Amino acid sequence: MENLTSKTIAVFARPFTVPGLSEMLPAGEYEIETELVSPPDQQDSEAWKASVLMKLHPQISHPGLARTLTVSLADLDLARARDKLTGRALSDFFLEGMLADPMICLVMEADGVSAAHLRHLYSGSGIPRPHDRRVS
Repeated sequence: MENLTSKTIAVFARPFTVPGLSEMLPAGEYEIETELVSPPDQQDSEAWKASVLMKLHPQISHPGLARTLTVSLADLDLARARDKLTGRALSDFFLEGMLADPMICLVMEADGVSAAHLRHLYSGSGIPRPHDRRVS
């Protein structure tokens, strides 16, 4: 029989949150089990969403209580991405990745849009000044 889950460790450098849990989780290592394929009893394998079972750290008030939380793989990936950003906004991470794409740079050059112009737009500080529109 094939193994339906994968066990690994997720490491968070800072406290974090995940949807479905109203508490801030502490930084540290978390054991996670990821479902690799839809369960055999799943009627519609197309509608199946990958999820992860996280083993949470015990609370100080209940040191012997083992807790787990099931979160979507997308929510865990988002929490890990935020943790790796070292305080930068997720949009900054996206923007820098986009500006590193050679195809995006060619389109920007053809449209007369500079990296500075896009950084200004993503900064949320308002409408860019006309001279910011030059290609860098």
